[in-house]
Amino acid sequence: AGGGRLLDRIRKWYYNAAGFNKLGLMRDDTLHEDDDVKEALKRLPQHLYNERVFRIKRALDLSLKHQILPKDQWTKYEEDHHYLEPYLKEVIRERHEKEAWNKK
Repeated sequence: AGGGRLLDRIRKWYYNAAGFNKLGLMRDDTLHEDDDVKEALKRLPQHLYNERVFRIKRALDLSLKHQILPKDQWTKYEEDHHYLEPYLKEVIRERHEKEAWNKK
C-alpha cells in the first residue's frame, strides 16, 4: 500500500512538473497528432472537441504572453481524464486489424 502511494505522489509531481496543466491543458491535449490521433479527434463528440480547441487556443495565447493561469485554474491531476484514449484505442485496434487483414 505504501509503494502505491509513493508512486501516486511521483505521478502527481511529474504531472505538475510537466507544466501543461498551468496553461489549463489536459494530458490528451498534448499528444503528438499522428494519423491515429487525427482519426481519433474526428471521432470525438462535438462538445469534447470544442472544449479541446478552447483549451489549446487559451494555452497558445498564454504562451505568447509568457503567462500562466492563476493556480486555482490549473488542471488538477485528479481532474485530468483521458478523454481521447477510448477513441484512440479503437482507431489503433482497427488499424492493426486492417494491417493483419492485408497481410493475408
